[in-house]
Amino acid sequence: MYADPIYWIIFGGVAIISWIISANLKSKFKKYSQVPIGLSGKDVAEKMLRDNGIYDVTVTSTPGHLTDHYNPATKTVNLSESVYLEHNIAAAAVAAHECGHAVQHAMAYAPLKMRSALVPVVNFSSNIVQWILLAGMLLLNSFPQLLLAGIILFALTTLFSFITLPVEINASMRAVAWLSNAGITNVQTHRMAVSALRSAAYTYVVAALGSLATLLYYIMIFNRRR
Repeated sequence: MYADPIYWIIFGGVAIISWIISANLKSKFKKYSQVPIGLSGKDVAEKMLRDNGIYDVTVTSTPGHLTDHYNPATKTVNLSESVYLEHNIAAAAVAAHECGHAVQHAMAYAPLKMRSALVPVVNFSSNIVQWILLAGMLLLNSFPQLLLAGIILFALTTLFSFITLPVEINASMRAVAWLSNAGITNVQTHRMAVSALRSAAYTYVVAALGSLATLLYYIMIFNRRR
């Protein structure tokens, strides 16, 4: 019922890589937050929405740090307070990225539609899946179907993580292209925006791989039941 050492090595490697990427992301955003531009994150977001013919999306401020997100249900681009107010290239990159999701929504971008459809299911499964997996491992010999149910629920969260990848990468590509075409960035600041958003994308890649590794771990336990 226990994993081979190679699995613990994989999990440890994923954790270390995740920490490195997270630290690198925070470092880059701190560095690029010192590079001023003429527009605030709010200004950038509103301009990108207008330039893409989107007038039914509201730009709002949300508490916290790196809490920025687009909500397709309410059609709001929610920017963390620092991004919303500050005039720097890091804020501009984040604001444009979130507006990239609004553009995806307006254009019915297929991966975003798939991710949105999975949100209610993933929200439900994430609240109970760990308990089902735990109970499933404890009752593996007498009731293996319980662990199988947990694996299926966890597989949905893994699928969600991988569908998220093209959604996030495409939003970043839309963001950096618009920032350049709109004249928000120059040669130097464009490289910074690309670097910051690429680092952010790496966090989603690691999260997806970590979820896959965990899924394989539970599948291995299920297959080795006696």
